[in-house]
Amino acid sequence: MSSVAVLTPESFAEHRSGLKDQEITGCVPEDEAYIPTYLEAFPPLPEKGAPGEKAGEPAPAWGSRIRPIKASVITQVFHVPLEERRYKDNSQFGEGEEAKVCLDIMQRTGAHIELSLAKDQGLSIMVTGKLDSVMKARKEIVARLQTQASATVAIPKEHHRFVIGKNGEKMQELELKTATKIAIPRPDDPSANIRITGTKEGIEKARHEILLISAEQDKRAVERLSLEKVFHPFIAGAHNRLVQELSQETGARISIPPPSLPKDEIVITGEKEAVALALNRIRAIYDDKKRKTTTISVEVKKSQHKYIIGPKGNTLQEILETTGVSVEMPPLDSGSETIILRGEPDKLGPALTQVYAKAKSVMVVEVTAPAWLHRFIIGKKGQNIGRITQQLPRVHIEFTDGEERISLEGPTEEVEQAQAQIQEIIKDLLVRMDYTEVIIDQRFHRHLIGKNGANINRIKEQYKVSVRIPQDSERSGLVRIEGDPKGVQLARRELIEMVQRMENERTKDLIVEQKFHRTIIGQKGEKIKEVRDKFPEVIINFPDPAQKSDIVQLRGPKNEVEKCAKFLQKIIADLIENSFSISVPIFKQFHKNIIGKGGANIKKIREETNTKIDLPTENSNSEMIVITGKKSNCEAARDRILAIQRELANIKETEVTIPAKLHNSLIGSKGCLVRSVMEDCGGVHIHFPSEGSGSDKVTIRGPAGEVEKAKKQLLQLAEEKQVNNFTAELQAKPEYHKFLIGRGGANIRRVRDKTGARIIFPSPDDTEQELITIVGKEEAVRLAQKELESLVKNLDDVVEDSMVVDVRHHRHFVCRRGQVLRELAEEYGGVAVSFPRTGANSQRVTLKGAKDCVDAAKKRIQEIIEDLESQVSVEVVIPQRHHRAIMGPKGCRIQYITREHEVQIKFPERDDSSAGQEASPHENGEVSPEAEFVPRKCDTIVISGRAEKCEPAKAALLALVPITEDVEVSYELHRYIIGQKGSGIRKMMEEYEVNIWVPQPEKQLDVIKVTGLVANVERAKQGLLERVKELQAEQEDRALRSFKVTMSVDPKFHPKIIGRKGAVISQIRKDHDVSIQFPDKGDEQQDLIVISGYERNVEEARQAIQQLVAELQEMVSQDVHLDPRTHARIIGARGKAIRKLMEEFKVDIRFPQPGSDEPDKVTVMGLPETVDNAIDHLLNLEEEYMLSVTETETLAAYMKPPSRYGGGGGGAGGLDDGSGGPAKGFVVRDAPWNASGNKAPDMSSAEDFPTFGTGVAPKQTSAWGPKKF
Repeated sequence: MSSVAVLTPESFAEHRSGLKDQEITGCVPEDEAYIPTYLEAFPPLPEKGAPGEKAGEPAPAWGSRIRPIKASVITQVFHVPLEERRYKDNSQFGEGEEAKVCLDIMQRTGAHIELSLAKDQGLSIMVTGKLDSVMKARKEIVARLQTQASATVAIPKEHHRFVIGKNGEKMQELELKTATKIAIPRPDDPSANIRITGTKEGIEKARHEILLISAEQDKRAVERLSLEKVFHPFIAGAHNRLVQELSQETGARISIPPPSLPKDEIVITGEKEAVALALNRIRAIYDDKKRKTTTISVEVKKSQHKYIIGPKGNTLQEILETTGVSVEMPPLDSGSETIILRGEPDKLGPALTQVYAKAKSVMVVEVTAPAWLHRFIIGKKGQNIGRITQQLPRVHIEFTDGEERISLEGPTEEVEQAQAQIQEIIKDLLVRMDYTEVIIDQRFHRHLIGKNGANINRIKEQYKVSVRIPQDSERSGLVRIEGDPKGVQLARRELIEMVQRMENERTKDLIVEQKFHRTIIGQKGEKIKEVRDKFPEVIINFPDPAQKSDIVQLRGPKNEVEKCAKFLQKIIADLIENSFSISVPIFKQFHKNIIGKGGANIKKIREETNTKIDLPTENSNSEMIVITGKKSNCEAARDRILAIQRELANIKETEVTIPAKLHNSLIGSKGCLVRSVMEDCGGVHIHFPSEGSGSDKVTIRGPAGEVEKAKKQLLQLAEEKQVNNFTAELQAKPEYHKFLIGRGGANIRRVRDKTGARIIFPSPDDTEQELITIVGKEEAVRLAQKELESLVKNLDDVVEDSMVVDVRHHRHFVCRRGQVLRELAEEYGGVAVSFPRTGANSQRVTLKGAKDCVDAAKKRIQEIIEDLESQVSVEVVIPQRHHRAIMGPKGCRIQYITREHEVQIKFPERDDSSAGQEASPHENGEVSPEAEFVPRKCDTIVISGRAEKCEPAKAALLALVPITEDVEVSYELHRYIIGQKGSGIRKMMEEYEVNIWVPQPEKQLDVIKVTGLVANVERAKQGLLERVKELQAEQEDRALRSFKVTMSVDPKFHPKIIGRKGAVISQIRKDHDVSIQFPDKGDEQQDLIVISGYERNVEEARQAIQQLVAELQEMVSQDVHLDPRTHARIIGARGKAIRKLMEEFKVDIRFPQPGSDEPDKVTVMGLPETVDNAIDHLLNLEEEYMLSVTETETLAAYMKPPSRYGGGGGGAGGLDDGSGGPAKGFVVRDAPWNASGNKAPDMSSAEDFPTFGTGVAPKQTSAWGPKKF
């Protein structure tokens, strides 16, 4: 493509920059103007393919085939025997030379290496990494860690190149695969021996591979046959079919050089017999064709050669296949047009006919069309051009970007049809399409586009135009509008108006903490939508969350921006006030009580205190409940939560005074010291005041006895800190900690009592799990440290012991996946207890671990056995129908009883056959008097455990058997208790954990049955009776609310009483708590309004409506004439401006419908004084907006597009003279046409300066020449 230099008005203004003091209007004296040189005015473009020019680089990835992704990391393990190890010093394994060598190899190859020593002192090496890295690392390891041997292998010299492979790849692969070094003699060396260096195993592998390669080559033969290139097509055959058949028949591989390669040599490889057979067949074909064929030469235009060759040479192959004639084409880069046909004389004629037919089968035509019309010619998603290509599929149509031409290529007839159709489309588009360009500052572009393209899409749809706004990366302000001529002008005018409005706008930044942004925006943007509706002319922009910015930007008219800023600041102040947070420690077991059944308690506290309350998750160890909201509300919520805790347990709260300077030391590193006190004192809560508050008060909360104990310990610690404080640390394996602490803290308490020092073990969250901290006086700490070190040392001495356990007890220890054994290991320093295999009939149990741990574990096992031997079984008879209720959800009730009383409970197998029989005598958990209960096997529950613990467990089980009680409830109230779709009764059953049975409606009974545990049934009865009282009160209230009044109001006032979207009537209903019904369209009495509710409220609502009607009767209607061009501005976007005006003046304003006889007539309705004020305001607005309209229209007259309204338009820097005549020429120095022998071009000549497009002369020639896009 040729390069075109375009001179813009801006660049011209730069060249004429010498004329600063004169205004360039009309004719300027040439002696005062600076005349630029040709190279200054038209700087040359970079050379095509210049170094570093990215545009010239080929696109690398589009045509390449995507390879499947495979796993890139592999692992290889290999062994180095002791006798082959280079470094045998076992005392330094992992630290000596072997480790250094491996580290060096890892750094050089990037592979990961692990060494381990086998029992036979051999070296096991595991290498992990990418395949290439692993192979390189393995080779280096063998070379540097294993002793090396060498051997030679002799193969024929001509086979050496096959061992080396292409570019040495085969030999490198062999070396990596066998971890050896292979040395092959140079070609000029007569030796045939190949030397292999490496391990014995590697040498054997390499030798075997080399001999395999040589053996394979011994079986093969290679023949090179030089035949004239022109006869190669006859040997290959059409589409290479003949040579493929030869290869299949003979088994030899035949390689014929491609037509583009000027080589005569044909290579035949394969088995010796196959090669000889193929060679003879090829010679026979060659001799036959050389004897029979002759040639003729023809001249064909070079541009038509590609049609004779065809795609990928297919046409030449077709001619060869059908006629047996080979067509020899000159190279495409040569200037020759001679084509040679070679074949038998009688077949040359038909072949020549085919060559001429192919040459003339395709033609190329160019159609001229303005570049900006190209996309309209193509159509949306290629619809227009698609119709042509579907009709004429063999025509190829190509649009050149930036050029005013379209290329058509294909069969002659079809190309002519496509050309006619495209020219018709162009003609039609030129008649009904236009374009214009507007320079708009780039900072306004995104506002023109609008959110998700709302603004620009509206303009496109409204005016049926296409608007192209440049990307930010283009750094251009040129906006292009294309489409219907009238729509283009209207869209241009609206864009300019939008820009003018934006230039008059003000931007203000508000600093709002990012954590409040989401709250201000609201769920799905509901809250910010309310703000935007309140201030419709203000654009509110929040930063992207990823930017971590606190700046919220407001943009719009100055007054509105200020009002919106104040409104938002008030919202932010409320948010800050409501973001106060307080944490309350509550014992974990009471969290469910604070939440309440179905979240009832926590929901009530949240609603009544207007706070946000967050509880920790169920599986979290945290006991902190976080309350957020206003400070006073948070404190009220905290008091209510603490009150619930105090009610549920004997919780005491006390304060102790400790100097603030000691608080940090009492808390300890990461709270370890205060945590140890809380754990030691039964999990009390100790709360220190916030740092910097200056308060000395420390709060302790918990069970009464534990609070006193914690207080005593805290005061003792504080005294120690003041007198003398010393800290020591000790390392011990985490599995020893439980044993050091002992059952119930017995061991550690003994050490504390003996030494007086405090011993702190790490919590599960600490990173240092082995660190034990000892705090106290130095002497006490040293003594405690010595005691603990002695215990740890004993634990490190592993012993093995055994004991005898009766086989019948083994199952207890190993059942439930060895749970008892796991508990023993955790409690006694990781001691390993091994029971004999099932069926071994052995009573010997082995224990392995620290001596003290083993002894303690033996003692504990003995205790468990004694418990098992002293166990008894107690039977409890409970009807089977109650078993599920006794178990509870997921067996939680039974689990609690077994854990609390240390017993085992076994339920019988379910007897489904008797389920139907027992239904008749039993109802709701009671036995009917006439039916005697007979215990069955399926009713008997067995409790196993110690005798003294089985009885309490039995009592607990019996307490879980449900009972049934009747509650007197009037039949009329049953449906209200049941609730909508059973929601009411379901809620009560969930809340009180009972079953409530309501009789069928047809029975009309006044009884409701409640079934459940005794305590729950009692609570449910109370709840049910309270609900009855509420319903009776509601019935009385409903009777009072049924008072009705009917009033007559003229129907013409009904819309005003209802208000816009029912706003007025809704407010009356809300204010007076009444129901107001208006007549339906079909009713006879259209003036009657019915008000129902409490008598007093109904009367007040009636008076309010009467007052409203009186005001409406005083209203007047007045017309005002406003210029229609200002109507849109007065109404505003989506009517927001006019709605605001109507609310401000309390009037109703009606604008004329489109096509009205009086388009300037506007009607204002309201009270006389408000109507006058509103009309005055409207006339002021008209006057203000008319100034803007007049100014816009004046500007538009000077901003017509240059392609249709003349060259200068007054906007080209004043290049036109005052008479509007043709523009003066542009003069440059040192131009090419000024050189000797060259003639200056005639600018008026159509030949030197042809017109682009369809040739239609524009109304006025532009001073800058035709536009380029």
